[in-house]
Amino acid sequence: MKHIIQNINELRSVIPASVKIIAISKTRTISEIRAAMEAGQTIFGESKVQELTAKHEQAPDIQWHFIGHLQTNKVKFLVPFVRMIQSVDSLRVLEEIERQARKHNRIIDCLLQIHIAREETKFGFSEQETIDLLEDGTIQALQHIRVCGLMGMASLTDDMEAVRKEFRALSDFFKRIRHDFFPAEASFCEISMGMSNDYLIAIEEGATMVRIGSSIFEKREYQFIQ
Repeated sequence: MKHIIQNINELRSVIPASVKIIAISKTRTISEIRAAMEAGQTIFGESKVQELTAKHEQAPDIQWHFIGHLQTNKVKFLVPFVRMIQSVDSLRVLEEIERQARKHNRIIDCLLQIHIAREETKFGFSEQETIDLLEDGTIQALQHIRVCGLMGMASLTDDMEAVRKEFRALSDFFKRIRHDFFPAEASFCEISMGMSNDYLIAIEEGATMVRIGSSIFEKREYQFIQ
């Protein structure tokens, strides 16, 4: 497991301290996760509800973020313990989180997932859908959800300039939303974007959270590249 500790230390040498690293631990063992924790990693992200709940039972002390597409019938399994749901992509999911959080007397931190990629298979609100929900007060009326910012997934492409444009568009939209709807709320401060292959670009474009999996957990026979 030494490679995990080394990988995290190398990442921290190039990622600003102000940017949160979300270690994407799907398919990883609890032993691998514990090794990352030894290196000081505190936040872990999972994309499958069943896998996340099983890991939470083994490691309840971890700050778990859910990052995958969430079906409404699975929300009830996450609400008792999840620290943040980053991938809220529909009003139905928002309403179900609110309903389940009310049962547990919890306020759930959430990010609104915005569709920024060219692929239609990606999930997320459009910019106009987001504005409509904020203008009519739907989101503000939810008492057990704290919207902390936005999340986006870039297109799956080798064209890094296209990826940069998508990240920049999300960052610009975040600034607009914050100015128009959350001007006095310090909690609305997060932009989650960027993964192992593009996190440096995401940080340059304003990411406050990066979701990194392979660059943490996989052994590499080559030198770490900035």
